[in-house]
Amino acid sequence: MKLIILDDYSQASEWAAKYIRNRIIQFNPGPDNWDLGAEGAFMAVASLAGSTPLGCYKKLIEYYKNGDLSFKYVKTFNMDEYVGLPRDHPESYHSFMWNNFFKHIDIHPGNTYILDGNAADLQAECESFEEKITAAGGIELFVGGIGPDGHIAFNEPGSSLVSRTRVKTLAMDTILANARFFNGELARVPTMALTVGVGTIMDAREVMILITGAHKAFALYKAIEEGVSHMWTVSAFQQHPRTVFVCDEDATLELKVKTVKYFKGLMLVHNKLVDPLYSIKEKETEKSQSSKTPYSD
Repeated sequence: MKLIILDDYSQASEWAAKYIRNRIIQFNPGPDNWDLGAEGAFMAVASLAGSTPLGCYKKLIEYYKNGDLSFKYVKTFNMDEYVGLPRDHPESYHSFMWNNFFKHIDIHPGNTYILDGNAADLQAECESFEEKITAAGGIELFVGGIGPDGHIAFNEPGSSLVSRTRVKTLAMDTILANARFFNGELARVPTMALTVGVGTIMDAREVMILITGAHKAFALYKAIEEGVSHMWTVSAFQQHPRTVFVCDEDATLELKVKTVKYFKGLMLVHNKLVDPLYSIKEKETEKSQSSKTPYSD
């Protein structure tokens, strides 16, 4: 488990974006890997909606526009969606992802998978989502956020730590927290959602969780310094072989001083994970130059 501590939200967002960029470039999805099947041709990434990832998405869009990154061979799976909210509603996760991320990059619409909260058979929709993840070769990188009560996706306190994608009734704390997106009107906030399960996330080859703000400090404490508990579902990722928590200083307020000092002491090593790599643009240039006919004596 890695804990990355940055000064503020902006730095945490940039570090996370650089990490995602490097992982995509290292994975090298594309037509050159068709012989490897879906796992090599496409990279599957699970992504989140909400306010936390906005800074990260803005940086990823910047990398794409600069020619440093392409999403042409990336498949994305969104972790949740409200039940009964129209797809084109401004607060649906369909709308959020398209307005804040997808329409600004070169991802193919057919490679974006978002749960349908208006499906005629919600259970069948959840089962189909799990099948699509499997068909894509599994999730290579899961990017998630948490609530102040430590829930990840909509796996509220008390959720099974081996749960799969399913229909979930939302806790009142979550409804109250989400009311800000519905002009503070509780009656307009959906009370149910479709969500990937904790077990679904644990199946990902790597998990990166973004945690920022003092209001999430106690949840980070529960995730890092206490044991695994279904009442704090984020704590499950202590047991994942490749978990990266990315946070700002405010989110560390409940951690012991020695915990913060220990992980800050590792930053010289961890920052190498976001060192610049060959960009997509540089790789294409190198490939073009190497394909030219060499001169002969």
